[in-house]
Formats: sequence, C-alpha cells, structure tokens
Amino acid sequence: MRLFSSDLFRNFSIGFVLGALLVAGANARDGDSGLSSPARAASMPDLVQPTAEFAIPAEAAL
Repeated sequence: MRLFSSDLFRNFSIGFVLGALLVAGANARDGDSGLSSPARAASMPDLVQPTAEFAIPAEAAL
C-alpha cells in the first residue's frame, strides 16, 4: 500500500466537495435575514479637554 495512492486523493477530494456543499447549504439557508444595518461610529465631541486627575505635574515629569 502506497502512502499517497490515488484512492487517498480521491477520498480527500470527495470529502472536500461534500464539506463545501454542506457549508454552502448552511449559509444559503440563512440568507440575508440575519444581517443588521451597518455600524455607525459615535460622533466625536467638539473639543476634548484633559481632566485634572490625569494631568502630570511639571515636577514629576523631570
């Protein structure tokens, strides 16, 4: 028995084709009904100001 016989390749190709058909059938059954509207990013505030709790004092920066 050879390691890479034609039967091995034939069985893998048949399995690949059947698996691809199963996946395609499962996806086709759902259709577009499960898709929601596209995501929209939240609007940015006009000007973002840092808060005092995150400010680094000038003495600590050196």
